[in-house]
Amino acid sequence: MSFQDILYELRNGVAWITINRPEKMNAFRGQTCEELIVALGQAGRDKTVGAIVLAGAGERAFCTGGDQSAHDGQYDGRGTIGLPIEELHAALRDVPKPVIARVQGYAIGGGNVLATVCDLTICSDKAQFGQVGPKMGSVDPGYGTALLARVVGEKKAREMWYLCRRYSGAEAVAMGLANVCVPHEQLDTVVQQWGEEICERSPTALAIAKRSFNMDTAHQAGIAGMGLYALKLYYDTEESREGVAALKEKRKPDFRKHLK
Repeated sequence: MSFQDILYELRNGVAWITINRPEKMNAFRGQTCEELIVALGQAGRDKTVGAIVLAGAGERAFCTGGDQSAHDGQYDGRGTIGLPIEELHAALRDVPKPVIARVQGYAIGGGNVLATVCDLTICSDKAQFGQVGPKMGSVDPGYGTALLARVVGEKKAREMWYLCRRYSGAEAVAMGLANVCVPHEQLDTVVQQWGEEICERSPTALAIAKRSFNMDTAHQAGIAGMGLYALKLYYDTEESREGVAALKEKRKPDFRKHLK
């Protein structure tokens, strides 16, 4: 399959899957999600691949979540909210090989969720993590909240969602959101080294370990699926639309005037 929104490259047994929308800060639209799902399946079936890297093109961003220019109450693809985001998260969790998030810049909103769902996260000292949903008229009612609480602890997860602050790579490591933070110029080298080291391990043992790690949060897929229906209803409200309008108009949103 030829890809438009992503790049797929094999590097010595490591599959690099890169969101290639730097002009959009690697924000994903419906097509991006579809291509990522296909690429993850391709890497999962390839017996020459031992590890997978999820990356974002350019210097500024790993991923900044859903493309707001493709969102006006509904995104531009299929699925409950116009994005098959639950399928993308499932693909990251179900592919029987470790997935490393390579975070060189902003991992914001849905991008932060992708980094959370990946098995490992290696970031640059220029990385910035954070959530923006409540500032934008959105929320992730699945892995972005419940799994995040397991990864960083419930109090810190609530802080990230309620206050929508940004966190450096070093802070991400301290809270358990990232494994290691390295100098920016060393990021690709370290990511590839980790990937190649994983390739030396038993693929069957790794696949079993990954499934075991995911087992105690498997129920969150059901919560996420049900939560998307609530999110669809929320996107149809003036309160949610206020977030998108404020972003386009470059002003501070006033959500409370729409509260019913």
